[in-house]
Amino acid sequence: MVTKGKKYKEATKLVNRENAYTPREAVELAKKAAFAGFDETVEMHLRMGVDPRSADQQVRGIALLPNGLGKKVRILVFVQGEGARAAEEAGADYVGSDDLVKKIEDGWLDFDVTIATPDMMGKVGKLGKILGRKGLMPNPKSGTVVAADDLPRAIAEARKGRVEFRLDRTAIIHVPIGKASFDEAKLLENLTALVEAIVKAKPSGAKGQYIKSAFLTTTMGPGIRLDLRPLLA
Repeated sequence: MVTKGKKYKEATKLVNRENAYTPREAVELAKKAAFAGFDETVEMHLRMGVDPRSADQQVRGIALLPNGLGKKVRILVFVQGEGARAAEEAGADYVGSDDLVKKIEDGWLDFDVTIATPDMMGKVGKLGKILGRKGLMPNPKSGTVVAADDLPRAIAEARKGRVEFRLDRTAIIHVPIGKASFDEAKLLENLTALVEAIVKAKPSGAKGQYIKSAFLTTTMGPGIRLDLRPLLA
């Protein structure tokens, strides 16, 4: 059995587990309950009222967080020809083709977002097992497979705070919304943008209550039950 530390136990005393907090209250509480000696990530966890086994009930999409995630995002772009220059000028950290494929096959994974042009997917496809496990595989549905002339937009979005959300096998969505060091207004803006994106991504096959429950937490802190009604009205 895992024994919780003294600081964690003190943090839990701040949270009434029977209460559902408004987004603003939850953000304030999450910041107070963050006790680690590093800048903890603030995360939202949603239990969805959909069946992850049904093709018409999948929840997946992207959200543009207005205040980013509080870290430098390293962007890799698979592109060849004239598009390579556009990607470099747009600020991509790594740009290439076969050279990057080989480097990744050899074990290199020092990047956070992967973007590719459609003509590169034949080569990138063989990296599926490597990139897929890390959630880094480019995918048209997540907006990471784009035409060469659309690379500047995709790179700019990734740099600002573009996060992907996806339903897991247990019908839960886990997404970061920023750092505990962010001020409350920035975290609230990011949380609101994320909820709006998830609501917009509601699948056609969803029946009944779409979002069953929501919690806010930090990397080491306790879970805080969220009342999302103010954002869903």
